[in-house]
Amino acid sequence: MDLKLADLSLLADSFWVFFSAVLVLFMQAGFALLEAGSTRMKNAGHIAAKQLLSFSIAAIAFWAFGYGLTFGDGKWIGTNNFFLSTPTSTGSMPVEISYLFQFSFAAVSLAIAWGGFAERAKLSVYILFGALFTIFIYPVVGHWVWGTEGWLHELGKQDFAGSTVVHLQGGVAALVATLMLRPRKGKYNEDGSVNTIPGHNQVYSVLGALIIWIGWFGFNPGSTLTLKDGFFGYVALTTNLGAAASVLGAMSMAYLRRQKLEVSIMVNGLLAGLVAITASCAFVEPWAAIVIGFIAGSITVVSASYFEKRGIDDPIYAFSVHGVAGIWGTISTGFFAAPRLVEKVGIGSAGLFYGGGLKQLGVQTLGVTVTILYVAIVSFVLLSAIKAVVGFRVSEEEEQLGLDISEHGSYAYPEHHQHIKEQETISPPSTSVSDDVATA
Repeated sequence: MDLKLADLSLLADSFWVFFSAVLVLFMQAGFALLEAGSTRMKNAGHIAAKQLLSFSIAAIAFWAFGYGLTFGDGKWIGTNNFFLSTPTSTGSMPVEISYLFQFSFAAVSLAIAWGGFAERAKLSVYILFGALFTIFIYPVVGHWVWGTEGWLHELGKQDFAGSTVVHLQGGVAALVATLMLRPRKGKYNEDGSVNTIPGHNQVYSVLGALIIWIGWFGFNPGSTLTLKDGFFGYVALTTNLGAAASVLGAMSMAYLRRQKLEVSIMVNGLLAGLVAITASCAFVEPWAAIVIGFIAGSITVVSASYFEKRGIDDPIYAFSVHGVAGIWGTISTGFFAAPRLVEKVGIGSAGLFYGGGLKQLGVQTLGVTVTILYVAIVSFVLLSAIKAVVGFRVSEEEEQLGLDISEHGSYAYPEHHQHIKEQETISPPSTSVSDDVATA
């Protein structure tokens, strides 16, 4: 059977989007390693397992309602194509591939939110909030920004691959959760001083971050939705430069503050740069991508320290990495959006530094503001309802033992914990925060 050139082009674009979706979906493995490595040994299995559980729930919820609410017709919210019921028109990409790609983004946003729940939330909370977030939170802002009739889209908001839609939403939900759950036991002393609770495996954290970095080449370049003219390569370039510069920015800030280059700060710096460049990757020149990334890494270090010292225990610094960097990345196009790239993408106007005035900066700021308000309010309402119905936080005893055993019946590292028990029969355990049982 002969294929026309247009058919071949559509086939190539469809495969590109499918391949990009697979890359983004594989980021879930990165998040599992990153979060498990950044938390204590007694919770590692639970952290990894909830990733699998919530991913499964979100897949069904986004198929049933989330995709239609995000991309259906309507100014404020999508009103059709639930259960992917609208047939694909001739000459268009199959809706099943579009769903898979867009679901991968929703799943990343949900994975970010889980950072604020880590080490103290009940497993049932992940099940309920995972479904509710995928239906009532993520699609609303997604429609405003990415829906063809969305009101922020019509205003010209620039968010190429989701600094606002994906990362800011997840970061704000994480902040609300961590505020409602309150700090982990042993994180703060009576005088308010901070105890460091280190993650159990820095190698896992670094490996997870590297997997996420690779997956991001599906995230940003894949958002071109086409192989035509090779623009996806340009987006990959700015993405890579922003990420690399952010690692250096985080390292520089950390060294200025502590004269140490902590592994966790380098990891968070990488992620912050990827988050920040996600909105602007198609709108800015390579030099601007480096500036955006370097600033993202720097401010994330300061933000994480600021919140921790004020009694906000965000175990993997989800809000600083995805929320604060997401805000900066979104607003940055208001400064750096280059006219030639704005014309190519066809969204919004040039940034302040290119003579565009305050117009684009105002639109970007408006988008950030309404997103924070909507996600914070709805997350609080939904989590309050969940708390009233099934409870929210595990008991103090369950938290002390670890969620691996209390929620799943076994530890991810059973030999280690058996050794701890054997040692306890020989001598009483210390009550210090650094005790193996408390920090394992």
